[in-house]
Amino acid sequence: MSKRIFDEPFKRMALDLAHARGSIKDVAIELGISSNLLSKWKEREGIAKADTTSLSEDQQLIRKLQKELKEAQLERLRVSGLSMIIIL
Repeated sequence: MSKRIFDEPFKRMALDLAHARGSIKDVAIELGISSNLLSKWKEREGIAKADTTSLSEDQQLIRKLQKELKEAQLERLRVSGLSMIIIL
């Protein structure tokens, strides 16, 4: 079996969803990836975030809205995927 490679936008989206929903396991199952892999991404993100300064209120709002948008996009993809399965 070949090793799957995930790009940074996918990793970011997965981490944002896990943060928003509070469950790495649920998001990993939904995305079809290992919860261990998602945990490793989260750990690496934590190390990278330690180097950044705190965000302004506007930046925090932007980040929150970006997370909500990504979650809505994933939900739309999931629903459209289910529609395709039902049609087939």
